[in-house]
Amino acid sequence: MAIIEWSPALSVKVKKFDEQHKMLVDLVNQLHDAMKAGQGSVAVGTVLQSLIAYTSTHFEDEEQLMQTHGYPDLERHTAEHENLVNQVLELQTKFQSGGAVLTITVMSFIKDWLVTHIQGEDKKYGIYFNAKGIS
Repeated sequence: MAIIEWSPALSVKVKKFDEQHKMLVDLVNQLHDAMKAGQGSVAVGTVLQSLIAYTSTHFEDEEQLMQTHGYPDLERHTAEHENLVNQVLELQTKFQSGGAVLTITVMSFIKDWLVTHIQGEDKKYGIYFNAKGIS
């Protein structure tokens, strides 16, 4: 069972970013499934690395479009991205050294951050970009 289900409530009404968000939801679900299935640290580590890499690319895409179009809240939005990246990289480091295990608590944190970020912060840029004719 998926930990996050994509729904129209998660749409920011910018096709490129909706597609990327769907991929992030899928990667979070893959990580959750691997963890629940006890697939071992190599499988979980591979999915975690994919999630980190894709998140980085997605954040860069968002920030580039924000910069290009003068998004007024770029600095704060970028700081949110950096905060999550730092937390997840710390988790990855602990996981790789055997000091942390991906638990339901960790998965809930990732899920909650993603959903809250999309429905809060990302919806704001969606409205901004839509007003500029970007959809």
